[in-house]
Amino acid sequence: MAAPSDFLTAKQLRRQELSGLLSLSRDLRSRTMYSQALQGKSVAMIFEKPSLRTRVTFEVAIRQLGGWPVMLGAAESRLGEREPVQDLARNLSCWVDAIVARVFRHDDLENLALFATIPVINGLSDLEHPCQALADLLALSEAWPGFAGKELVYVGDWNNVSRSLFYVCAASGL
Repeated sequence: MAAPSDFLTAKQLRRQELSGLLSLSRDLRSRTMYSQALQGKSVAMIFEKPSLRTRVTFEVAIRQLGGWPVMLGAAESRLGEREPVQDLARNLSCWVDAIVARVFRHDDLENLALFATIPVINGLSDLEHPCQALADLLALSEAWPGFAGKELVYVGDWNNVSRSLFYVCAASGL
């Protein structure tokens, strides 16, 4: 089971938490108020799946907050192949302060969270892409001052992105 500090699914967000995250996200754009929020902290970025936008945005954000991203691509992490996921989670917990994981299997993400003693953030899994959904909702909140009475239509496949977007829309009242 995920710790309260883990962010594995958009389904775990409640309206008040979501509102707070959107507000904090707007504040973070100033880049000065929180420029040292991660000072002295390292964040492991496990990317089994290659990415341009997700990798760059996480890496830049971690650096802008004063932290140090440690990139672990598919060759380095190979979840469950070189060593069991629980061993990787335990070892990373000794060396870094958080994990962002972009994985093929959501089960691997849940196992990372189960055995890690540090926060685990879902950067994408086969089940969800909650950070993308939050970014989408942030963009919508800039266009619409409130979500009451608004409806969002998603055109496309039911997949990890649409599933997360469904959850954040439900939590926001959209």
